[in-house]
Amino acid sequence: MKAVEISALTFALQSFVTLFVIMDPPGATPIFLALVADKEPRQRRTLAIKAAAVSFSVITLFALFGRFILSYLNISMASLQAAGALLLLLISLDLLTGGPGSGKNAKSDANVALVPLGTPLLAGPGAIVATMIFVQSADTSAMVAGLVAAVIGVHIAIAGVLMASTSILKLIKEAGVTLVARIAGLLLAAIAVQMLVNAIEVFVAS
Repeated sequence: MKAVEISALTFALQSFVTLFVIMDPPGATPIFLALVADKEPRQRRTLAIKAAAVSFSVITLFALFGRFILSYLNISMASLQAAGALLLLLISLDLLTGGPGSGKNAKSDANVALVPLGTPLLAGPGAIVATMIFVQSADTSAMVAGLVAAVIGVHIAIAGVLMASTSILKLIKEAGVTLVARIAGLLLAAIAVQMLVNAIEVFVAS
């Protein structure tokens, strides 16, 4: 019984670290700041919590029904990854050029906590696949409980990191916000291109 508990704890820690590294909330911070720069402090905190909640919902959905959903719709993970990459690329172009997607009106009409923050940036193909693999590997009820705790813990950490990052906006002026938006656009474009390259490699290999 003691061995099972140690194994479950190790499994939970592995799950937490893996998902945290893949979802990379510190890396998502510049993009989050660029998208919420025109919001009130309270709204920023609310969006941070919503982004974590959306990500948690998507991860949970795919953990429970991921294989069935993808199999039923005949969608490969590579296709899902490519679609997410194209979506992120479109948003990154708006941030880089200051286009419609980065304007104040556009951001007030669309909930950025849903797209691109909640998904596919946080709950992207990598996090989804990792979670589905961990679900398959959870052989005991203790390991399942450990995985659940890990997923919840990761999303609490995500919400905390994003909420803490909003204090940065108090220190920078409008020019700083513009700079953050351009950097975020560049980072998001790089992420999108890498996701697309990875998807193409899978297509070619198969």
